[in-house]
Amino acid sequence: MHDFHVADLIYRAILKEAENHELQKVTKAIIELGSIIEHGETVQPENLEFNIKMLAEGDIASGLEISIVESSGNDWVLKEIEGD
Repeated sequence: MHDFHVADLIYRAILKEAENHELQKVTKAIIELGSIIEHGETVQPENLEFNIKMLAEGDIASGLEISIVESSGNDWVLKEIEGD
């Protein structure tokens, strides 16, 4: 569950971007993911995607398509969101 904390931070960023762009529905998010260590474990892209989708259930990003691009560094960046 160490991936959940990072997923929550990213999902909050997605919602903030959606609010900034006045989107009613978020359909896609592109995330750059570096090597992040949480509680002694490396955050895995597939676990991160699962947790973000779980957080999005029943919300404006329900059914969200997530693209995770691995990058250098030790942080994550929300590169882009799409929606209506």
